[in-house]
Amino acid sequence: MPELSLVLAIAGIAFVFAGFVKGVLGQGLPTVAVGLLSLMMSPGEAAALVVIPALITNIWQAWFGPSLIPLLKRLWPTLLASFVGTFVATALGLGLLTPEAATLARKLLGFSLIVYGLLGISRVELRVPPRAERWLGPSMGTANGAVATATGVFMFPVIPYISALGFQRDDLVQAQGISFTVSTFALSIVVLGNGTLNASNGLASLVAMLVTFAGMFLGQYARQFVRPEIFRLLFFCGMLVLGVHLAFFYR
Repeated sequence: MPELSLVLAIAGIAFVFAGFVKGVLGQGLPTVAVGLLSLMMSPGEAAALVVIPALITNIWQAWFGPSLIPLLKRLWPTLLASFVGTFVATALGLGLLTPEAATLARKLLGFSLIVYGLLGISRVELRVPPRAERWLGPSMGTANGAVATATGVFMFPVIPYISALGFQRDDLVQAQGISFTVSTFALSIVVLGNGTLNASNGLASLVAMLVTFAGMFLGQYARQFVRPEIFRLLFFCGMLVLGVHLAFFYR
């Protein structure tokens, strides 16, 4: 691992940029932070640093919206499956957020980022018919829990699924925040349970929260000056490149 000063500098940049992306797009904080931090530490260690800033910013995003109760009523089977699926995957041996499984977890994280980047660049317009929500929602939630347990990233496949439900912009952003909150809470229990999150990096995660909020407010301010579609394309291209590096070229 690089020397401490370099690690701190890179981590600070990663959290500022992750917060900035969150401020502009309303998503991407854990994906960016875990992806960049995994270049110098295990995905489990990266996830441990991300859980507090991700949890606080996602609660903010979930709470301050127009439709909290209606969204919970519609999405609760998916959210419950995502939460429970995290621990079922851990019990089945899919939990890779430990130092011993760092190499495999990093490669799986890379493949997840590749899929995430390709979906974002392609802008595929998926639609879920209402009659399919009853069975597809819990299936997507369970799969999301397994991916989060293995990689520390909880965007796929539940966020593409939620995006395919036909929500208006404000409801979509709030629904994503609710899903992120549930997944972050479950993931924090996992990294606490396996010892990856401890008093030392817990304090570092608190500091990272402040840096992340600075980046997020900067992103919210910049949103009025940048074209979101251009920023979105650049963001997903960056995630695709990072995923390819982690999956195929990282040593």
